Order: sequence, then structure tokens, then C-alpha cells
Amino acid sequence: MKNVKRARDYHIHIGNLPTGPLNKISDVKGVTVGHTTVRQGDVHTGVTAILPHQGNLFKDKVVAASHVLNGFGKTIGTVQINELGTLETPILLTNTLSVGICATHLINYMLRDNPEIGRSTGTINPVVGECNDMHINDIRQIVLTEDHVFSAIEGASEDFREGAIGAGMGMRSFGLKGGIGSASRQFAIGKNTYTLGVLVLSNYGSLPDLTIKGRNVGRKIAELQRDQEEADKGNDSSVSDTKDRGSIIMIAATDLPVTERQLQRIIKRCGVGLSRTGSNMGHGSGDIVIGFSTATHIAHEPTDKILNHSSVHEEELDLPFQAIAEATEEAILNSMLTAETTVGRSGNKLQSLSEYLEEI
Repeated sequence: MKNVKRARDYHIHIGNLPTGPLNKISDVKGVTVGHTTVRQGDVHTGVTAILPHQGNLFKDKVVAASHVLNGFGKTIGTVQINELGTLETPILLTNTLSVGICATHLINYMLRDNPEIGRSTGTINPVVGECNDMHINDIRQIVLTEDHVFSAIEGASEDFREGAIGAGMGMRSFGLKGGIGSASRQFAIGKNTYTLGVLVLSNYGSLPDLTIKGRNVGRKIAELQRDQEEADKGNDSSVSDTKDRGSIIMIAATDLPVTERQLQRIIKRCGVGLSRTGSNMGHGSGDIVIGFSTATHIAHEPTDKILNHSSVHEEELDLPFQAIAEATEEAILNSMLTAETTVGRSGNKLQSLSEYLEEI
């Protein structure tokens, strides 16, 4: 894997809780992430898959919840997640106009291993989230195929790449290059240590609002870009606008035993980490969280036994709240720092945040 610097490599340490070994969502045992990236001509897009465990998710579901901070988004599957409190497919992330086609291919993937779907049992609830990558990607070209989706799922691993890859290929954050980022936190409740990880698809924000560890850096970057624009005699292809636009999808995983109601309380705190980076959750921003816990598996077929679900006490949720806020903030910074400067559709250029760190 290419050696790419993340926030901690720049001595940017977010919060106080310790990270997991990889400082990624996959520090939650069993969780893996895979990407397929498509770069051809004006097409700069892809798909990212998050798998909660390595078994058959339809037959062995996990507790899940979703939460909408601002609803300018086109997700599939979150209604049933919140009604039933379970997740039964991998989660896919992609661009806005590819949600439907990715859902179709995800359904095909699940049908392949579950011949009973649509025959002797019910149907399937595919889960797909999106952000709009039209600045860099020719989004009107619907290029993702079944092979792309299957490859992302089947290639999922614990140590995955971040930045301009998979669904993150064409994303823009704070007028700079956005994409895929991840982080994790560990905390103790009683005698047990638990892990909570976050993966983001970042594509939001206004440059003057960009904040790192409570310090506004966006205004300085905007000044540097204006100076560069003048030096380039009006060539503004690399200069960011100041409108708050775009979206962010946040995926949270934990091995903490929780009910779906407790999980929803936890994932709401992604908004804390999001706001610390400078987000105002603007009108056109889809700020959406999907979370799951691997601690409790729920069989698809009922048995004659009553299900017993373990969960922590409500008074023990403060540390998970802190963990998810810290991990979200750091995951967002990782998504921008690991994303390389990219030239895409019609010559549109997005610079990497990493290019400015020494000057701010």
C-alpha cells in the first residue's frame, strides 16, 4: 500500500481517547473496506464497500441505525434500517447518479448467495449512500458496472486506502480535494475495552470555514489561493469558491453491545465531529450517518427461542459519544490529507490540503 501521510503523521492529534491499531473503521473486528476506482477521460468516480463481517449478512444480520442531520441526500435502505434496526447487506458508497445502479448490482450480489430471497423468504434491503462528484467527474456518464461493485465487495480488506479512491475519487471538501477517510477510538467500560470506528465520504464545506483542532485555517488557504491566482494571471482552475455545498456520508461501526436506539444516540454525535471541522450543514448538504454494531448478530430465520440482546447501561454512553465525535473529526481530516491533488472533468482542479500545511 502506498505510504500516504495521515493527520497524525503531521502531528495533528484529535481528542484524548486512544486509537485502534490501524486507526481505521476496520479496527472493529470483522469490518473490512474495499474500493473500485474508475478514471477514464472525464470520468473520475468509483464505489466503496463496507462489510460489517465476513459471513452471510442476509442470514446473519447486525444491529443498525441511521440518522439524518440534513436530508439533501439520495440514500437507499435507511428507512428499513430505522424500522427494523438491522443491516443485511454491505454498505456501498458512490456518486449521486449511480445510487440506483449500485443498488441493483448489490441486490445481484446478495441473490447469488441467497437463493431463497424472493422465493421462500422476503426480499433484500440494499444500502447505498452518495455524494455529488460532478465538479471532477462527468456524473452524467453512468459507468459503474456489476464487475465494479462485486470487485469492491470481494476486494474488501482491513488495511484499505483512503483519499481519492473508490467513491472518493471525485469528491470535493471545503473547495479542496475530499474523499474517503477513516479513524477509530478505543474506550473501556467496566473490565472490557471496546472499539468504535468511522469512515467518511467527504464532499462538503466552504473553504473560509475549514478548521483544524479549533484553528481556522481556511481563510489563510483562501488568501494563498488568491495570491496564486494573481500569479497565474487569472487562471482560476485551482481556486475554490466560498459557497457551502456538497454532502458527507459517515459510516460508524462498533463492537459495543447496544440496542438500535442506543446506537442511534451514539451516531448522532457524528455531527459534533463534523461541526468541529467547520461544517454549517448548509441547505444543499446531505449530512447522513449509518451505523452498526457487530456485538449482536440476528438470524434471518426465527427460532422457538426468545432472542437475548445484551446492551450497556445508558449511563455508560458518554465515552462512546466522545469516541465517535473524535473519530469523525479525524476521519474527515484524513480524507482530505490523503487525497492527492486531482485534475478532472473539463480541467477542473482540486488541490490537496496537504499542500498547504507548511504555509498555514
